[in-house]
Amino acid sequence: MSYEMTGTIKLIGEVQTFDSGFAKREFVITTEDKYPQRIKLEFVNDKVSQLDKYDTGDQVTVAFNIRGNEYKERYYVNLSAWKISKAEGASTTAPEPDPVSVAEESFPF
Repeated sequence: MSYEMTGTIKLIGEVQTFDSGFAKREFVITTEDKYPQRIKLEFVNDKVSQLDKYDTGDQVTVAFNIRGNEYKERYYVNLSAWKISKAEGASTTAPEPDPVSVAEESFPF
């Protein structure tokens, strides 16, 4: 089953490569809920390069699967991302503020 989440990238980690050939890259997004959550997800193996074109502060939509496993009677859950894209309506550059409205906000009298 696949899930989707939209939020702002808070952190992008470095690619971690292991002796077995396994690679992963973790990242954190902050949701846009009433009570925002910081959620850690990861790309693995051939998907890690998908984060190369994104920076912190970008609004994105991430498609992911929930993966769970057991190791030595302990249980672990990973959010394994498989697709990332700019969030709908997200702009690539911040709009310039209107000088009149900035002045009005600075001096509310």
